[in-house]
Amino acid sequence: MWPARIVLGLRSILPPGYIAEPRVPLGTEMEIDIGALDARDDPSNGAASHRDGGTGTATWTGGPAVLALETELPVEYEYEVRIFDLQRRRVLVAAIELVSPANKDRPKSREIFVAKCAALLRKGVALTVVDLVTINRHNLYAQLMEFIGHPDRTMSLDGPTTYAASCRWINLGRRAKLEAWSYAMTVGERLPTLPLWLDHELVVPLDLEASYEKACDDLWITSPPSALSLPSSPLPK
Repeated sequence: MWPARIVLGLRSILPPGYIAEPRVPLGTEMEIDIGALDARDDPSNGAASHRDGGTGTATWTGGPAVLALETELPVEYEYEVRIFDLQRRRVLVAAIELVSPANKDRPKSREIFVAKCAALLRKGVALTVVDLVTINRHNLYAQLMEFIGHPDRTMSLDGPTTYAASCRWINLGRRAKLEAWSYAMTVGERLPTLPLWLDHELVVPLDLEASYEKACDDLWITSPPSALSLPSSPLPK
């Protein structure tokens, strides 16, 4: 619910030509850049197939594999919001990554999350990381900054446990400029408002508190309606 609420909040403040979309893929759903599709059973496909007596292409085996073993399918959990610039043919300009428990529960999961964030930064995408997971002390933002070779001295790998940060890598020709805004968060205190950069000089406020409160209210987490409270007397049989 939170990514959707962030999108609804951004809808009223994003300049014309920008659009935000929530993404909540769970499990083995992944994003690919180039895909090969099997259209043999597609009636709209005009090419003849082997089963229809058409001329086929010889199958290439590729040779024996250098590695062949049984493994578990990789599981990737993502809670994020992506902002695109429609005027530049839907260029991804900013990403908001909401850390989940599955992103922090094991070293491999943390490495995958950090590598993904680093790839976004290197492509010039402004990145925001929000972590409200209290059951694991690992600070993924601190790990990210160490991974790219520019540690944030206000954060460490062991804490704070909950935090929020925005960062961007600006291309200045032969040189680049890295900027970061990081905040330690405490349970019970208001969530910060972060800068959400859309371009080198264009920024809008990302009000985490407002979107989080609305998401909790949508899910009746804060205070359920009085009409749904349990009656004082036993229910009739």
